[in-house]
Amino acid sequence: MDQIKIGKFIAECRKKQNLTQSQLAEKLGITDRAISKWENGRAMPDSSLMLDLCSILNISVNDLLSGEVIGMENNDKKNEQLLLDMAKEVESKNKIIWNSMWIIMWVSITALLTGLFLTAFLIPEGPWQLVAILVLCVVFLIPCFYALKLEVSIGAYKCKNCGHEIVPTYKQALNAMHRGTTRYLKCPKCNKRTWCKKVISKD
Repeated sequence: MDQIKIGKFIAECRKKQNLTQSQLAEKLGITDRAISKWENGRAMPDSSLMLDLCSILNISVNDLLSGEVIGMENNDKKNEQLLLDMAKEVESKNKIIWNSMWIIMWVSITALLTGLFLTAFLIPEGPWQLVAILVLCVVFLIPCFYALKLEVSIGAYKCKNCGHEIVPTYKQALNAMHRGTTRYLKCPKCNKRTWCKKVISKD
């Protein structure tokens, strides 16, 4: 999706309705700063606001996402292209999240090992060394929990038994035994527990 084009289209439609940014913002229950960001192409309207925005501007959601008024004869082709563009955008964001998760994990592991190494050499054996090791381990767990949240937020876990793709809650994933990003989960389809491999794309 072309955010610049969509932003200009929103501004054009707003002016056609004789609305200022402040008036449009008031109707939507948001700030005029948000409207300004949309129209400058620096942000997109939240999905929860799109229907109300389109209703106020007297356009369709397809028009909004295309950044232009679509004739009925071109509607199907535009819908297909919009779906493809949205799928590519989601896939791109998922890859960024996935890579971020691995970066967080490797940086955390490196920091933990470095910290343990320095603790062993710089702090004499005794209670302070033990306290330092415990603090390092606790600090290491914080990014681990965040990395798991990123892992769960995208894709699904594929059941080894029936192939069904499971989307567990954060708590279910946290409590499941795991080997890397493969987790031991109960499949809601075949009702069996099995090692489920992480896959980025969902069915």
